[in-house]
Amino acid sequence: MRDLNHCVASQPALHEVDFDYSGFEWLDCSDFESSVVSFVRRAHVRTDFVVVAVNFTPVPREDYVIGVPEAGRYVELLNSDSAVYGGSNVGNAGAIESVPTPAHGRLHRLSLTLPPLGCLFLKREP
Repeated sequence: MRDLNHCVASQPALHEVDFDYSGFEWLDCSDFESSVVSFVRRAHVRTDFVVVAVNFTPVPREDYVIGVPEAGRYVELLNSDSAVYGGSNVGNAGAIESVPTPAHGRLHRLSLTLPPLGCLFLKREP
């Protein structure tokens, strides 16, 4: 909980625009077959955002594609399946590079490894 609270407090995108629709945007909320949802949280400065992907099943999702707002290298701010939390350490080795292929209405995508029953918070490096 300490790390989650620190992440929320240190990332303006996770707290600044809590009470307005402009602070939240679905990436994909329709993948009921995989039980995965993904969304973007934004700060007042629209280029400051965090991508969140949640896997609600006990099965890791390899090469799981989500569209992202911008090209770049995305760093895992938080992986709830990390070994430091007693998890299986399934993830993306700390970071992943986007690919210029459209997905979910965006021009770039990530091909993620989603941990089982886990949540990833990803932020694009400047």
